[in-house]
Amino acid sequence: MNQDLGHPRRWRILAVLVGSLMAIIIDTTILNVSLKTLADPTRGLGATHSELEWALSSYTLVFAALLFSWGVLADRVGRKRVLSLGLALFGLASVGSAYSQDAVQLVVARGVMGVGAAAVMPCTLAIVAAVFPARERARAIGVWTAAIGVALALGPITGGVLLEHFWWGSIFLINVPLVAATLIAVALVVPESRAPRARELDVVGMLLSVVGLVLIVYGVIEGGRLASFAAPQVWLTIVAGLAVLVLFVRHERRTAQPAFDIASFREPAFTVAIAAVGLVSFAMAGFLFFSAFYMQSVRGYTPLQAGACTLALAVAMMVFGPLSARVAARFGPKAVCSVALLVVAVAMGALVLIDERTPLWAILPVFFVLGTGIANVMPPAAVSIMMSLPREKAGVGSAMNNTVRQVGQALGVAVLGSVLGAAYRSGIGDALGVLPVERRAAAGESIEATFAAAAGAADQAGGLIGAAKDSFVAAMHVSSLCAAIVALIGAAVVFRWLPGKPPPGAANAWGGGAPNSGRSWKPDSAPAPTGER
Repeated sequence: MNQDLGHPRRWRILAVLVGSLMAIIIDTTILNVSLKTLADPTRGLGATHSELEWALSSYTLVFAALLFSWGVLADRVGRKRVLSLGLALFGLASVGSAYSQDAVQLVVARGVMGVGAAAVMPCTLAIVAAVFPARERARAIGVWTAAIGVALALGPITGGVLLEHFWWGSIFLINVPLVAATLIAVALVVPESRAPRARELDVVGMLLSVVGLVLIVYGVIEGGRLASFAAPQVWLTIVAGLAVLVLFVRHERRTAQPAFDIASFREPAFTVAIAAVGLVSFAMAGFLFFSAFYMQSVRGYTPLQAGACTLALAVAMMVFGPLSARVAARFGPKAVCSVALLVVAVAMGALVLIDERTPLWAILPVFFVLGTGIANVMPPAAVSIMMSLPREKAGVGSAMNNTVRQVGQALGVAVLGSVLGAAYRSGIGDALGVLPVERRAAAGESIEATFAAAAGAADQAGGLIGAAKDSFVAAMHVSSLCAAIVALIGAAVVFRWLPGKPPPGAANAWGGGAPNSGRSWKPDSAPAPTGER
């Protein structure tokens, strides 16, 4: 297959697109380091444990649910146009998040930010694929993928720096100048492009996926809040969510132009690679949630110090993320992903050995090892996804990869956060006996709520604070063990079903290496993997 020469300014275009991408991805994790501040009724919003989970999950859930629909719309009306619209909406919603007056407003504003972010991501990848020739496309996609990992890891340190000098809303308000600069760069540098054959929007599928995921996450978070999954409002909501997702699958199998290509899951290699991405995202999101409270509430670190501790994770992802695809090419995605998931499981399991007094020099290597494992799952799994599909469905694979990663993050926060909350309430129950009966339930909501109750009971403050820290550490151990088990299951599944090293001379995932025809770049006819979703 002959390929074109690509756009003459393609590397400059890539730099602008990576900037757009990193702005929305950093916001996936920047909120973690501010959770303690948001829970504070004086310096923050006085958010409860479950409200904090929703503040994180609303962004990723909406992000995941709308990725396909925005991508299809961009193929029809123009990717540059939709990219600019998404960035503008993201920036405006960031202002709304910054000036939220309560936790509910923050959850809603974060959801609107997710709408804008969902418009940005598929457009960036589609434009990358459109402006780069096949021989350079794998390299460009590698830069795009690496930017996601780096942005995820840099979110907490960025938030820590801002919270050190400004109020909590600064972590959202910083998006405004970034978005403004990016919009100008997009207008000046990025060309317009569309898909040769645009698809129809699957509105029914989109709505079913949103409703199903929201119901499940609501049920899980509510179960954690009540410390019981036997309550009717918990299990009925989860069952309803699963039923809606069953309807979603049936609809997607029958519709001519599905929002989510269920047929791709008939390929075991694709299914397993997608599962690996979802499981490692699940573990990472849960870890960032409970480690933020451990560092600040238990250890007493400032947001900046807590964010700095995650640099160990970020450095590992920055170092090993770009190298992982090369390692997978040598040893095969099966070996790399399965070993990496084992490393994630070991690191999550090692958190059981950490308590309030564990020296930092013993903690940071665990963070680094965890980052190393995560960095060696996502890129090889992405390559495996592309290799398991025909080239004309590359966009399906990429979009599903991004969707499952966001869903994994939302479920990681919901499930592991709920396990954390339930285990904490179980552990702190006896210590709350010193408080009046009417105050015990609220004081057991989270470690921050217990600290607030201790401040109002001066004679019992020391005992309550000590019990709160001990209970939280014990709850963190339960959550980290759950994450370790999930990673172990993922390693076993990957080792059993993911294909090994491809034979020499096999085509790469993007069809690179084809002879060059010498054709120049044309904006509306250039190939784009997101053209088919």
